[in-house]
Amino acid sequence: MYGFLGIDVGSVSTNIVLLDHEGKVLKKLYLRTQGQPIAALQRGLALFRDEFGDAVEICAVGTTGSGRHLAGVIVGADSVKNEITAHAVAASIEVPGVQTILEIGGQDSKIIILRDGIVTDFAMNTVCAAGTGSFLDQQAARLNIPIQDFGAIALRAKNPVRIAGRCSVFAESDMIHKQQMGHSLPDILAGLCEALVRNYLNNVGKGKEINSPIIFQGGVAANIGIKKAFEKALQQEILIPEHFDVMGAIGAAHLAKEAVAAKGGNTNFRGFSAVLDEYQASSFECKDCPNLCEVIEIGARSNLLARWGDKCGKWSNSVAAQQNAV
Repeated sequence: MYGFLGIDVGSVSTNIVLLDHEGKVLKKLYLRTQGQPIAALQRGLALFRDEFGDAVEICAVGTTGSGRHLAGVIVGADSVKNEITAHAVAASIEVPGVQTILEIGGQDSKIIILRDGIVTDFAMNTVCAAGTGSFLDQQAARLNIPIQDFGAIALRAKNPVRIAGRCSVFAESDMIHKQQMGHSLPDILAGLCEALVRNYLNNVGKGKEINSPIIFQGGVAANIGIKKAFEKALQQEILIPEHFDVMGAIGAAHLAKEAVAAKGGNTNFRGFSAVLDEYQASSFECKDCPNLCEVIEIGARSNLLARWGDKCGKWSNSVAAQQNAV
């Protein structure tokens, strides 16, 4: 059996998917990154190796996310693409003709605008927690309810309260005030959902033309209260794909499949044995020009494997030249 691997390494989670030749998800895996992307990736690859072994021939592997370059070096990626591209590709395959992608993760959120299958605009929020999943996690913990039940309880609301959602600190204070006033738990949770959506639309979605079909993806799409709040605010239907939580990894796998086909069908995948190596990651500041680029480098077994982060390509190109000369 032939398969295609997609890997999305983010600050909160590391997602890995295996697709068959028709694009069907054979397995998906969600792991907490916990500040150790190499360890999380190796744990994931070990699980895939133990389950599939030699039963699947990996024909291509792609990486995306904030740790895409690092993951790409470790696995031998055929494609290394940013999150915007990966999410757009996966959404376009899932819902042909999609025009708007709403994506909310644990610590960031983004909006992607497509027209005729092409990304024409996007925006990201990586500064404030009020428009992300961590905001909901914090409030669920304060209210002593499982985050998995958050959305279902919010749907029982009869009169959602208005909570100041522009800042997570103010939102928490306002939520406590509403509790002291005697508002019900469902009404407060629905108010929190609407506050997050207002924050998202006023910041990430500000000035964007949000047309349907609209896809909602990312881990927060599991919260049906947020879906309802988006539909209420936009007065449009919101679609949630089956694999909403790993769409970046799915897009990375499709992009890798295309990359391998374009270069003649040979993958750079290093094999699941990559989990056995010990990698060392470090960085230094290049002072050769005013840019003062932070150059990241990764090595294994005393060998330098890759460098990136330099705007001029001086350091990254030097490693590539050495490898090509071997």
